[in-house]
Amino acid sequence: MLVAAAVCPCPPLLVPELAAGAARELDALRAACLDAVAVAAAARPDRLVVVGPAEPPRDGRYPQGAVGSFRGFGVDLDVRLGRDGTVGARPLPLSLAVGAWLLERTGWSAAPVEGLAVAESSEPEDCLAAGRELAAGQDRVALLVTGDGSACRTLKAPGYLDDRAEPFDAATAAALGSADTAALAGTDPVLARELQAAGRAPWQVLAGAAEGAGLCGGLLYDEAPYGVGYHVAAWS
Repeated sequence: MLVAAAVCPCPPLLVPELAAGAARELDALRAACLDAVAVAAAARPDRLVVVGPAEPPRDGRYPQGAVGSFRGFGVDLDVRLGRDGTVGARPLPLSLAVGAWLLERTGWSAAPVEGLAVAESSEPEDCLAAGRELAAGQDRVALLVTGDGSACRTLKAPGYLDDRAEPFDAATAAALGSADTAALAGTDPVLARELQAAGRAPWQVLAGAAEGAGLCGGLLYDEAPYGVGYHVAAWS
C-alpha cells in the first residue's frame, strides 16, 4: 500500500555542479525537493520506488544499486540508486539519476530503493495499472516521482510560448497539491506531449498507486524558471 509520495521535477540544473553560476537560482526548488523527500522518509516505508520518464529502451525497472552519471553534461559526477551495488545493472536514465541525486543529498536510509522509468508515450491506462501494481500487497511503499511540467511557458522556453501551458500547469499543481488522483488520471496525454510536459506519465503512475490510499497532499513549490513548469508536492 502507498503510504507517502514526494513529487519533484528532474531538470539536470537541479544538480548544483551542472548549474555552475546559476546554481543559486534554484536553491528554493532544491530545498522544496529535499523537504518532500523528508516527508516520504518520515512515513517509514518498507521500500521506496523512484518513478520518472524515459524513452525506450531505457524505460522499465531498475534495481537498487543501479548507477547514473552526469558525465554527459561535462561533470565528473556519478550517483547510485540506494546504497548497495548491483553488478551488471544498466545505467539510470536522467530522471532516475536526478532522483538518486536527491536521495543521496538527503542521506536516504529509510528503506531499500528501486527505480521505474516510464515511457513518456505510455497510455494513461498503462500508467495507472503500473501504479496499482507498485502499491499492491502489504508492504508500506513510498514513491519519489520525478517529472517536469510544460516547457512552453515563455518565449525563451524550450518549447516556445504556448497559451495552453499556464492553465495546464495550474491544473497539475492543483491536483498535486490536493492529492487529486482523478484529476491526474485524467490528464490529456496529447496535450501534455504538445506542451512537452514529461511528468505526465509518472504523475499518472502516482495516481494509480494512490487510489484509495486516503493520502493528503501539500504543494511545496510551483514556479516556471526558464519557462518550464516545476512542481514539488508531498503526499502523506
